Amino acid sequence: MAYNHGREDRKWRIWKEAEEKVLREYGVDEAVIEQIRTDDRADFNSNRRFYRWTSDFGEYLEEMAIREKQAEIRTVMDLLDEIESETLYLALITVDRRTLQIVLLKMQGYSTKEIAPLVHLTAGAVYARLAHLRKKLRKIL
Repeated sequence: MAYNHGREDRKWRIWKEAEEKVLREYGVDEAVIEQIRTDDRADFNSNRRFYRWTSDFGEYLEEMAIREKQAEIRTVMDLLDEIESETLYLALITVDRRTLQIVLLKMQGYSTKEIAPLVHLTAGAVYARLAHLRKKLRKIL
């Protein structure tokens, strides 16, 4: 649940008025009551700044998760479009599509054994393609 400053402020004011009523009944001086109010308000504001910050930060993280989900790379073309290094891009466009599909599936968290049937290769062939790609990229980069 998000932090609602207005609601928390109203709750604080109701609590404070009830406390001040009790203090007045016991004959506490108005200057002392005012000093207590000032100190309690400062404490309230200090705590609420933290709650506001954590609430704002939580909303920020939720927005980031949504954006990341939307920006997820799903195709080989998306993969190539996301590459910012011109050298890496030029190296990868010379690689065959099936190898790029293997890279994409690896990025999505699939194991080599899971990738093999998806790209109609043996697990050994998938390992070999990845090894060749690594070797090629080491030379270029």
